[in-house]
Amino acid sequence: MTQAPTSRRPVRRVVIAGGGTAGWMVAACLSRTLGRLLDIRLVESDEIGTVGVGEATIPTLLTFHHLLGISEPEFMAATQATFKLGIRFEGWRDVGEDYIHSFGTTGTDHWTAAFQHFWLKGRERGLASDYGDYCLELRAAQEHRFAHLPRAGMNYAFHMDATLYGRYLRRLAEAHGVQRIEGRIAEVLTHEGEPGAAPTDRDLRALRLDNGAEIEGDLFIDCTGMRSLLLGQTLGVGYQDWSHWLPCDSAIAVQTASVREAVPYTRSIAHPWGWQWQIPLQHRVGNGVVFSSRYTDDDTARSTLLGNIDGEVLTAPRVIRFKPGQRDVVWKRNCVGVGLASGFLEPLESTSIHLIQRSAIRLMQMFPKDGIREPDIAEYNAQMADELEHIRDFIVLHYHVTNRADSPMWRDLRAMALPPSLRHRIDLFRETARVFRGQNELFTENSWVQVMLGQGLTPEQFHPTADLMGDAELAGFLGDQRARIEQTVRQLPPHQQYVMKYGPAMAPKAATAAA
Repeated sequence: MTQAPTSRRPVRRVVIAGGGTAGWMVAACLSRTLGRLLDIRLVESDEIGTVGVGEATIPTLLTFHHLLGISEPEFMAATQATFKLGIRFEGWRDVGEDYIHSFGTTGTDHWTAAFQHFWLKGRERGLASDYGDYCLELRAAQEHRFAHLPRAGMNYAFHMDATLYGRYLRRLAEAHGVQRIEGRIAEVLTHEGEPGAAPTDRDLRALRLDNGAEIEGDLFIDCTGMRSLLLGQTLGVGYQDWSHWLPCDSAIAVQTASVREAVPYTRSIAHPWGWQWQIPLQHRVGNGVVFSSRYTDDDTARSTLLGNIDGEVLTAPRVIRFKPGQRDVVWKRNCVGVGLASGFLEPLESTSIHLIQRSAIRLMQMFPKDGIREPDIAEYNAQMADELEHIRDFIVLHYHVTNRADSPMWRDLRAMALPPSLRHRIDLFRETARVFRGQNELFTENSWVQVMLGQGLTPEQFHPTADLMGDAELAGFLGDQRARIEQTVRQLPPHQQYVMKYGPAMAPKAATAAA
């Protein structure tokens, strides 16, 4: 998209429109790193709720917390968090068939070929067990065990209460100088711009609140959710609809009381018209269904959800509508869209908070102190588009590569035309067992292998290096790795026990009052 020249005004005043996870993550990141140079104000209204269901994360969050200097036990206690080692996909490959996409690495690679080639050779010769048996994080998840290991020997993320996380980050951001302003945004004001310039080609000047106050800024961060009040409505940035690849457009969320110990993985349970999540926290369980309105209705989805949960229902089920896709650009003129304001990918692989984090860190790295410049805007947009499309392809993979044919949705998804980038990855793995990935892509080679094998895609061949091992050598190579992992897993404490010792939270009512 070609944009009119942007003003070179120095950027000192940053205005964040909207709170929630997106707003407070950006506020915390910018204030912690650049706060002494900036005046940062965040506008939000207690009357406007947040989606608040992004409660499962991926390991990149640890990097964000390290940047902010966050104490992990303190964070876990404040957000009722538990550990997460991966996602268990139930019924995705076919009805009654499950697998886990874990955060770890699987086996030991050779410089000529990745571990899956040796595993495929071992399976052909009857010498290999399940692919997951060679991954520490996956086996620990299956056994419901967890501990921090030396030299970052365990890859993990968290399940957490998103509302409490926003409050936690708010306290951190305010401690670094962020000013929160209560109020509803009544109007977004723009500068006059060039003679004859359309409103969508003018820089933003201020947010006018319903009480008449005007909050002026040099750079605006749009965290207004799916409304995209600044980027979409005011600056007119269009939206790319990806529903032809990702048919689910609705979700229903509900919280329940815990009735059993928390497992260290998210459950993703496939249904004929979508899927269901279960996210165990210390004090409750987050539940929901993601579904396509083309294949079912709200009542069916709601009744299925309520019929497949345990424990007392704590909140009324609420319906969330969305359109999968992304904005044409996420940075236009002096406005950057973050979170749902910039686009939405369903939460199948828990990437929503990651994308907020990447937006915040990227903005911090490219911050336009002495004036907004077009090359920065173009580079930021290109990087965000590449990352979102990579994640999109990974999510579409789950829907397309499947043996399910029990309902119209699954039959249609098996037959759909794919993005060329994803078609290439699938064909490459099917024919050669190889996975090549870009330098900055989120999902590792092992993630692609775990999901493609888990969804039922079997390679036709493997690298010839694996043929250099005789049966005895290959059996020893595979057996030694499996034995080391099993020995480590046996020494890990139960997940629930470790959480209660490491980062126990206060009782839910007291936690709410303290927040």
